[in-house]
Amino acid sequence: MPRRRRLRQTTSLQARLEAWSKALRERAENLPPGPEREELLRKLSQAHAAAHIDDWAHSPETEAPASRPLHSRT
Repeated sequence: MPRRRRLRQTTSLQARLEAWSKALRERAENLPPGPEREELLRKLSQAHAAAHIDDWAHSPETEAPASRPLHSRT
């Protein structure tokens, strides 16, 4: 079985999503209306959704609850 190639990210997910969003927006603005532009705008929407999910996942309200036993033995 081939080994999986590991890659350590040097920038945060948020920074990478922002850069990707900016590039998508610039490319879409330079295209005439059509399927290629619509595809870029769809990807832009996905990037925004991913950024919101990442924000939500790292918010203090979503911290894991305190550990407790699954079954109590009494």
